[in-house]
Amino acid sequence: MKISVELTFSPLQDDFEEHIILFIKKLRTSGLTVIENPLSTQVYGSYDEVMAVLGTEIKEAFTMMDKGLLHMKIVKSDRSDYEPHF
Repeated sequence: MKISVELTFSPLQDDFEEHIILFIKKLRTSGLTVIENPLSTQVYGSYDEVMAVLGTEIKEAFTMMDKGLLHMKIVKSDRSDYEPHF
């Protein structure tokens, strides 16, 4: 089953930028399709692969910071080729 996941990662501390950058760089090396924009990061792939990578990387990111917030939306389909029709 293919899924699309939108992530908005917000470390709740002063040195937030380095945590976000490291998190995104780890996702980029995962072999999954990763698309970034200024507000969120989208990850696409099979359910098992995406959830395995996210489980590992979210745990590591949370371990490296004092406080953090992660918003995650999951869609059951691969929306990586989405283009607006307007």
